[in-house]
Amino acid sequence: MSKRDLKKYLKELDKEQLEEQLLELYEKFSDVKTYYDFVFNPKEDKLLQEAKLKVTNEYFPLKGKRAKLRRSVAQKYIKHFLSLGVDSYVVADLMLHNLEVAQKYTARREMRYASFYKSMLNSFEQVVKYSIENGMVSEFKERIFHIKDNAFKQNWENKEELERLFDAID
Repeated sequence: MSKRDLKKYLKELDKEQLEEQLLELYEKFSDVKTYYDFVFNPKEDKLLQEAKLKVTNEYFPLKGKRAKLRRSVAQKYIKHFLSLGVDSYVVADLMLHNLEVAQKYTARREMRYASFYKSMLNSFEQVVKYSIENGMVSEFKERIFHIKDNAFKQNWENKEELERLFDAID
């Protein structure tokens, strides 16, 4: 069904029928429920803290397990925040937190996996582009610089690529 057809169909419904359909969607689909719960009660700080805790737990598990180092956990939250329409500063903060926690981990333990560095480069590129696109470079430039600087201090194998990306914001 096209958007045009949907609009035509919705115009044919009266208010009560529309309310019924929305309630049915709310009850049937968890994404719809999540969306409306966020729209009417946008606790962005709580969502951000929960996401940061999960990301940190990937590198520094609370229950003595081995670190999993999955970038996908942060990416899942970032994608979720974008779909909900969370404030762009909150999204960028989470993107940066992911990189900062990864660097705290690599400061204590050398990484020998090229895939880890490639993943972190992708995250760095994502936050640089996102900051530029949303006009937030001045607010996050210092944190972005520290991430690039730490990559050099820790001798990351892709430090030159991070520097090239950082130069794009100047």
